[in-house]
Amino acid sequence: MAPTQRPHDVVVVGSGFGGLFATRALADVPGVRVTVISGVNHHLFQPLLYQVATGILSSGEIAPATRDVLRRQRNARVLLGVVEDVDLDAREVVHRSPLGEVRTRYDSLVVAAGAGQSYFGRDEFAEHAPGLKSLDDAMEVRARVLGAFELAELTDDPEVADRLLTFVVVGAGPTGVEMAGQVAELAHRVLPGQFRRADPARARVLLVDPVEHVLPGYPERLASAAARELDRLGVELWTGWKVVELDARSVTVEDADGRRREIPTVCKVWAAGVAGAPLGRVLAERSGAETDRAGRVRVAPDCTLPGHPEVFVVGDLMSLDDLPGVAQVAIQSGQHAAGQIAARVRGEPTGQRFVYRDKGSMATVSRFFAVAQVGPVRTAGVAAWALWLGVHLVYLVGFKNRLTTLLHWAVSFVGRGRAERASTWQQVVARNVLRRTGDAALGARDAAG
Repeated sequence: MAPTQRPHDVVVVGSGFGGLFATRALADVPGVRVTVISGVNHHLFQPLLYQVATGILSSGEIAPATRDVLRRQRNARVLLGVVEDVDLDAREVVHRSPLGEVRTRYDSLVVAAGAGQSYFGRDEFAEHAPGLKSLDDAMEVRARVLGAFELAELTDDPEVADRLLTFVVVGAGPTGVEMAGQVAELAHRVLPGQFRRADPARARVLLVDPVEHVLPGYPERLASAAARELDRLGVELWTGWKVVELDARSVTVEDADGRRREIPTVCKVWAAGVAGAPLGRVLAERSGAETDRAGRVRVAPDCTLPGHPEVFVVGDLMSLDDLPGVAQVAIQSGQHAAGQIAARVRGEPTGQRFVYRDKGSMATVSRFFAVAQVGPVRTAGVAAWALWLGVHLVYLVGFKNRLTTLLHWAVSFVGRGRAERASTWQQVVARNVLRRTGDAALGARDAAG
């Protein structure tokens, strides 16, 4: 590039897998300048959020600061802000920062804004059943789970204690299975002996989903193996039931025949359904593109926004060939977008179709037990668990994070400890649990204490 030539400005929206891997893939491309805009200051390793929610890992181990990750990439800068609009004609993104509205120009745009939790039109459920899509979600869930045990220690009313020690996880996909398994291990293996009045071993963990079996989309043999392991852990499988009502004190479920049952419970976790980030609908409105039922943008085969070859939509926000919303899709589509941008800068042909290379899928159910399918290999048990450990360590960003994660796993899986169980008074009592139980008995004890 001649010294007087303006750099090719690439704006990347989002610091998740798609955004981060697109940015890093552009590190050595001459003449490219990258601006990463994200509403958070970290890169989130979302597959391990449930381990933050159950006290195994700290937030820092799965969410390193984006600036730290990109500190050696001299052609990249990071801006904190929420992108709310895109001016396709002017080629500018409009983002809201703590200091006001900012407009940033681009030559190429990579939108990797991700997806959030879907409550299937019942957004009021979110107040009582947080999802697991962000660090805030994980900390909220951890406070509710641990807070339920703490409050059970305060009451001598068996009915109140039973409601506090009943945990409902909605959604039997990988996140729901992993969350239910870890709550069961927390209750039945880690916490017994640490309370004097409450008995954590009496806790019930229910996994609810209208599907016929857990882990839909996995081979039947692996799904059955996961179900058997959950049963061994004491998790009650309420497959074939859908949630129809949910409030602070209970969950109401309904089966295919219309029969309803009410489950008294304080602590609920929502692990069912995803919805594309709001920016997806904005892009669709601005460009005339279509969205799918989840609000994800239907992109061209090369991951570009139809009619706008300079705009790429990748990861969980793109809808293409029924690809799943998993980390590998985000990583590979982000890298593909970066490759196409690099080709454009070099004056080479673009428009290459995105080809996803499926590297398999896996889910951990408990310590020493996981299920995995990698190519023709389908396995369950310790071997799958070891494979799961290795893959997740590889994709964690940074040597320090890998080392501390490995140490925390050793403490949690070999021993009985959970190193990350701290929650504040505001999280456990005032905001998350006590206010929503509606129990006068607990309120009275809290006031007296």
